[in-house]
Amino acid sequence: MSWHDVLSDLLETRGSALKRYGYLLCGDRSEADDLVQDALVRVFTQPRRDWTVDAAEPYVRRVMLNRYLDQHRRRSRWSLLLPRLAAPDTTADFSPATGDRLDVVSALSILTPRQRACTVLRFYEDLTVPEVAGRLGCSTGTVKRHLSDAAAKLGEALGPARLEGVDQGE
Repeated sequence: MSWHDVLSDLLETRGSALKRYGYLLCGDRSEADDLVQDALVRVFTQPRRDWTVDAAEPYVRRVMLNRYLDQHRRRSRWSLLLPRLAAPDTTADFSPATGDRLDVVSALSILTPRQRACTVLRFYEDLTVPEVAGRLGCSTGTVKRHLSDAAAKLGEALGPARLEGVDQGE
């Protein structure tokens, strides 16, 4: 008997019993259907030649039980973590930050490619000046010059108040 025949016979003769078993495990009809379907997929993706309906059913039930227990463990872990992950009831207004972000992105477009690369590596990647020089294959003096020129251009575009406290790589 091929595994197709065993699967068909199992669903015809014991399909409703498997669904009832799944319902008793989880208490939800749709989840019970999912348990049955998952178990059948797991069992019959590795078919055995000598299977009969009587031999396959206990195996399917065991897989259903294991799947249910695994899901239950995951849910219990999740329910312990959920209070820690819950978002606060109120959210801050991010519209000023969004505007600032758009201003910075547009200001970066006025920089030359080397100035932009130096600025991104220095302030976004948080690399030191020697590390930026190593990445770009140039001297530290060249990186400092590009950072200085970029700071001047960004200062004009964004205004000097926004660049306070930004070191230029000295």
